[in-house]
Amino acid sequence: MALGLIETVFREGFIYALMAMGVLITYKILDFPDLSVDGTFPLGGCVAAALITLGANPWLVLIAAFLAGACMGSITGLLHVKLGITDLLSGILVMTASWSVNLIITGGTAIYQFFKLPTIFNSGVAKALPGAIFDHRQLIIVFLLTVIVKVFLDLFLKTKSGLLLRAGGDNSRFVTSLGQNPGNVKILGLAIGNGCTALAGCVLAQLNENADVNAGKGMVVMALAAVIIGTGIFRRLSFMKLTTMAVCGAILYKACLQAALLLGLPSTYLKLLMAVLLTISIVSQKLGKKGGAAHA
Repeated sequence: MALGLIETVFREGFIYALMAMGVLITYKILDFPDLSVDGTFPLGGCVAAALITLGANPWLVLIAAFLAGACMGSITGLLHVKLGITDLLSGILVMTASWSVNLIITGGTAIYQFFKLPTIFNSGVAKALPGAIFDHRQLIIVFLLTVIVKVFLDLFLKTKSGLLLRAGGDNSRFVTSLGQNPGNVKILGLAIGNGCTALAGCVLAQLNENADVNAGKGMVVMALAAVIIGTGIFRRLSFMKLTTMAVCGAILYKACLQAALLLGLPSTYLKLLMAVLLTISIVSQKLGKKGGAAHA
């Protein structure tokens, strides 16, 4: 029983860690409050459902979902950078438009089921797993996907484009002084962030074997809480990368939610608990900064 709950926490934690790493790019690095996350998360699931139903390879579907999310993120960036719409409103516009896009992809169905069809959890690598660990294939696969995305993001942030992205969040004038357009850098960051978010939605949809157009409600709160918790708790560990902090934050966040359910909290209160956890995380981080400044 206990082992099953622990596995559930880590399995879901790793899935949402994919989204948390994407929000880390937009919120922590770019300082962009991107609300389009609530639309791109179910977008990944809808893309998965539609393509898998058509017979597409479920592993290639992961790439398609990432690209779909990246496109939506780019639109958010274009609205903000090219049309001068505020960051919050740009995200809201894309989030709202995504609702219709997701319904179009699923043919107007709010919940698109694709039971007994090939997914990343019952084909390819999953089939190749030895019998002794086959029962834990879901946890193993989401862990491997999280590690792969984390490594790619870490490598990207060390490239010239990645360094410009990090500089753009801190000082856009510095990016301009290097002869680069800070607006293009911001669009790139939003594309990557929303691509990771859609990827998380794609993985969750394949795990549940259905896509829910309402799955994105509250995702931005969850992702922000994971990032803030992770960076707040582990910020003093200089050897730990930001992406690792986001992953750990997502797991801790899911553990808190699971603990609340075990203590008897009705599932209808989960959204309220998510908001409370995010509030506590933000306040704690601000108090920690003030305390550090006073001590200095």
